Amino acid sequence: MALYLPAEWAPQSGVMITWPHEETDWAYMLDEAVACFTDIAREISRREPLLIVCKDEAAVRDALGDAMNDNITFRVMETNDTWARDHGPITVFKDGEPCLYDFQFNGWGMKFAANFDNQITRKLYHSNTFGKRVEYKNLLYYTLEGGSIESDGCGTILTTAECLLSPNRNDHLSKEEVEDFLKKSFGAKRVLWLNYGYLAGDDTDSHVDTLARLCDEKTIAYVKCDDPSDEHYEALKKMEDELKSFKDNEGNPYRLVALPMADGRFEEEFRLPATYANFLIMNGAVLMPTYRSEKDQAAIAALRTAFPGREIVGVDCSALIHQHGSLHCVTMQFPKGVLGE
Repeated sequence: MALYLPAEWAPQSGVMITWPHEETDWAYMLDEAVACFTDIAREISRREPLLIVCKDEAAVRDALGDAMNDNITFRVMETNDTWARDHGPITVFKDGEPCLYDFQFNGWGMKFAANFDNQITRKLYHSNTFGKRVEYKNLLYYTLEGGSIESDGCGTILTTAECLLSPNRNDHLSKEEVEDFLKKSFGAKRVLWLNYGYLAGDDTDSHVDTLARLCDEKTIAYVKCDDPSDEHYEALKKMEDELKSFKDNEGNPYRLVALPMADGRFEEEFRLPATYANFLIMNGAVLMPTYRSEKDQAAIAALRTAFPGREIVGVDCSALIHQHGSLHCVTMQFPKGVLGE
């Protein structure tokens, strides 16, 4: 059986987001969060179909205002939060046909309630959301979030040891057993493990999509810290050294594109995990989080070198980091042949 996990840059049939509401942790800043989600929805739906999972469709339509268009569809259900990257389905292809993997989502190691979010993939599958040839596989015995893995579509998975070996996820498995599971489940030939790198304020135990991203089969964009006084300097320097040691599928060093370390942003005394690595690759474009910073333009320029054939679109995600995530975290792409086909 031919099995593979497509790269994010593969042709897409749409993107999913899960909308914030008054019973989520966004309640204290809901208007600001909704404004950010509206901006993201506008940019996605200009380019691809957008699926919005929400508790109240009428309220979301009202919030979208002039951003509402025929490219947007809704599925109504109870939700705990908004992090579609981690509670949404992960699509693989088996003998050329798409299959939705439904992994256990336990609130990043039982840090937060996820009883509703953990049911979203199953409910979507049984609500005529996907094409007739799309399969579904229940993998709720294994805890895995979409933000914790990167694929090049050719058998390489990039991930972090801090997350995948977290004791509150799959602590009954050794590193070798986790790697074997990834290879068998995703048809991978190899796993590249990052042992260093973190962001202060991150709840995910160092999801790879906050630190280092595959941009094509030969290119990795990563967060680089140039300030020795920054608490991240040593760990990110060690991560950079690891990335320099990695080889692509042809045995050559990866082309590395350094993204600036986002300016420190704080809520009370706690640093917020702002990162430019949390971008979403789409058909013909890349949506990149910005933070009202002078560094935004430098990050956009860096991504242009990583994605010379795509439009780089900045979206202000200053609101999202207050709940310790960013743009990629609130989205999940569907490859071609999955959504509404």
